[in-house]
This record gives sequence, structure tokens and C-alpha cells, in this order.
Amino acid sequence: MLSVFVFFLFPFQAFTQDIAPETSSVTKHSIAIGGKTINYTATAGTILIRDEKEKPQAHIFYIAYTKDGVTDKTRRPILFSFNGGPGSSSVWMHMGFLGPRRVLYDDEGFGLQPPYRLEDNVHSILDQTDLVFIDPVATGFSRMVPGEDEHKFHGVDEDIQSVGEFIRLYVTRHQRWGSPKFIIGESYGTTRAAGLTAHLQNRHRMYINGTILVSTMMLGVKSGDDLAYPLILPHYTATAWYHKQLPPDLQSKALRDVLDEAEEFALNDYTLALIRGNDLTENEKNTVADKLARYTGLSTEYIKRSNLRVSRTRFRKELLRHEDLTVGRLDSRYKGKDKDSVGEVNEFDPAMAAWNGPFTGAVNRYFREELKYETDLSYDIFGNVHPWKGMSEAHVGEALRRAMTQNPFLKVLVLEGYYDGACDYFSAEYTFSHLDLRGDWKDRLRFDYYECGHMMYLRKADLAKTKKDLENFILSAVPK
Repeated sequence: MLSVFVFFLFPFQAFTQDIAPETSSVTKHSIAIGGKTINYTATAGTILIRDEKEKPQAHIFYIAYTKDGVTDKTRRPILFSFNGGPGSSSVWMHMGFLGPRRVLYDDEGFGLQPPYRLEDNVHSILDQTDLVFIDPVATGFSRMVPGEDEHKFHGVDEDIQSVGEFIRLYVTRHQRWGSPKFIIGESYGTTRAAGLTAHLQNRHRMYINGTILVSTMMLGVKSGDDLAYPLILPHYTATAWYHKQLPPDLQSKALRDVLDEAEEFALNDYTLALIRGNDLTENEKNTVADKLARYTGLSTEYIKRSNLRVSRTRFRKELLRHEDLTVGRLDSRYKGKDKDSVGEVNEFDPAMAAWNGPFTGAVNRYFREELKYETDLSYDIFGNVHPWKGMSEAHVGEALRRAMTQNPFLKVLVLEGYYDGACDYFSAEYTFSHLDLRGDWKDRLRFDYYECGHMMYLRKADLAKTKKDLENFILSAVPK
């Protein structure tokens, strides 16, 4: 159980009259992880970042969990975590995956009836590493100071700069330069994590032990219009298998065996057929359409009318159209129901709808009741960060490659859910096979997979697996 022993609120230092001081709420707790009691300190607060002329720019809100009784910080890793969007707070990784308290879902990761509850996260990674959750500017409680452009940090490079400055300040103030350091990001946060790894190394000479990418984006690696369809095909297969829409011979096999077949077809016959364009004969087109129908659960006629190219949005609407249902984007195990069953795009993502309410209610209660952080600000699960500058992330993958080359001890872990239709696992594999064309750091790159979606940790079996995967990765990346 978590218990509160101490609470105080204090300014870090005084600023000019119109700039709010940094604030911090510190509480003491304990939790049982792996049969051992972990006593820890939770700190919820803000750090003020400044520009190169020491002018205040923004207050960045964070939540830090540090294990009590650690005398040698050089032996204790620290993990910096955030989500994506861009425009998302860190709540999902914090309250669903890594932190000591998590939002309660059923065993398969589906939502329960409100009001929403929290439980101890017995699979938290806090037993292995300290944790710092960062809310980028305009998300959570993070805000620009009065008079500053509220969108100043809303761009690929600007965002990396501000989060990097926060990490530098936190590491410096808390004497963590000697600690093994890790970064973990989810979704667009993988773009931030890749860029940050290089930024911290190049700008601050802060070398990271490991970078963890959860449901990764393609980091600027371009697949081309036609190649996008073979790369998404295995996700379609996984989704159709889950909803029992595949032929009986495939439906009776284990998911991984079916995906092996789909991947083989995707990278060979399907890719070659798309490259040939209108040079395909009618018989060849029919053969490919039949195989696509076999691996997607869609009709051959529908695939032919789509010119063998079924977009993600059309797939989500079409797969269960005969049942008047749609499937989710971020987790295709979820099913939704639109106003009608015609059209090509579903009205909403049933996965996101099942996540917004529980996490918003739980985190607002948690910050104020358990962490004792008092503020009248709205905790923005999704903040207003648009217009976002430089949505092309072409440089971050290359930046990560260079960081891997310059730091021969840097390792990367990629976590992927088979039912994630936004950041699919096969495209992630393609990304890294093309970032490292010579295979120079294959031994420092690891993929782990889960029978879940974008937030694989909501499913309890996968949460337990992610804990083991993270623990093994961290142990492999710290000095022995």
C-alpha cells in the first residue's frame, strides 16, 4: 500500500514579481514489488527553464519517484519518461505503465465502469530505476511564463530543446550526472526520444545508456506510397485474426505463425505486385487480391475495387461492416459503432474513447489526493500545441544513428503491439533495418512484441511481460 508521511510546498528560489516560483510537493510512500517493499519519495513540481540570456521561458511540470535509502547514486539508474501526440501529457506511461500507481482496467485491458479507480502497480519498474515523468510545455500543468509565445516550443527541434533543458537541470540539481540514464517515449514521444538522445549527447555531452521506444514512429525513414501497404498488412492480419475474420485454416493457428505467413507475402509477392502498377495482368491481379483477402478478412471484390491498396481508415471501417461495427486505430481489439455503416472513415477511435475518461479522472484525483499537489490549473491530458512546426522527423532517425555510432555503449529497445494500427510493428522493423543498413548495431537493438495495441501495458499479461523486458534491458545497459 502507498502511504503519505510528509507533505510540503516550497519555492525553489524567488523570481521577479510576475513570474511564479517553482513549486514542489514531496510525499513519502511504499509499495511491494516482486515480494520486496520499496520505500520511495514522490515529488510533483515544476522547474523553470530559461533561454541563453537567463530569461524565464516556461514552467515544466514533472513527477519524480526516487527510491529511499540509496547511498550511491552511481549504482541507481534514472529513467526519463514522456508520451507523444504531439500534445500529450505523460499520464499514459505514468499511470498505466511505469509508475507505482496505475489506472485499474480489466485483465484484457478494457475499461471498467466509472468512477475510475487506482491500484498499486506491482509491475512498476521502480524497483530497478528511479522515474521522472515530464509534461512538455502546454500539457499537464506545464505552461509558458506570462508574456511569452505559448507556442514557442511547439516544433520538432524546439520541443527537443525544451525537454532536453529540463533533463539537464534535473540531473544537475539532483546530482544524477553519475547515474546510468535512460529515456523512454511512446508514439510521437519516440520521435522526441530519438532526437533527445542525440541532443543530450551533442549539446550537453550527456551520454545515455539506453533509449526505449514504445509504439515507435518511423523516425523520418521514408517507405514510399506503395510500400506503406505491405508494411501495414501484418497489422491487418493480426486484427482480422483477433476478430475471427480469417479463413479457418489460418484462424486455427497461433497468431505469430499467421503473421509469419503474412510478412512473407507482404515483402515478396505483394510488394512486387504494387511496384508493377498497371503492368499486372488481370490473372496476376486476381491472384494477389485473393491472397490479400485471405490475410485481411476483407472480400476479394473490395480489395480489387481498392486497386489492391486498402488504406488504414478504410480497413477500420470495412472489416466488421457486416456487423455494423468498426475497429480501433490505437488498439484494433476495441470495437465501435458509428451512426451508420456506410462511408469510409469511422466517427471515433473506440480505443481512445475507452482511455480518455479513466485516465483523466484518475490522474486528477491522484495528484491532488495522494501527491498533494495543489493548483487551480487544469491538468491538460492533451494540450493545444498547434500549429506544430516541422512535422517531418527526417533528421531524428539519422541523429539516433549517429548517436549510436558515437556512443558504442548506447542500446535501444523497441516495444510493439500487434494490434496497434497507428504505429504498427512491421513499419517499426522496416525503420530500423533501414536506419542501420550495414547492421553495425544489431547486437544493441532489441524488439519485444505484445498481443495488444498502442498501450500494450493496459493488458495485465503484457504489463507483466513489459516489466521483465524493461528489467532485462536496463540490466544489460548498466555497468556491471
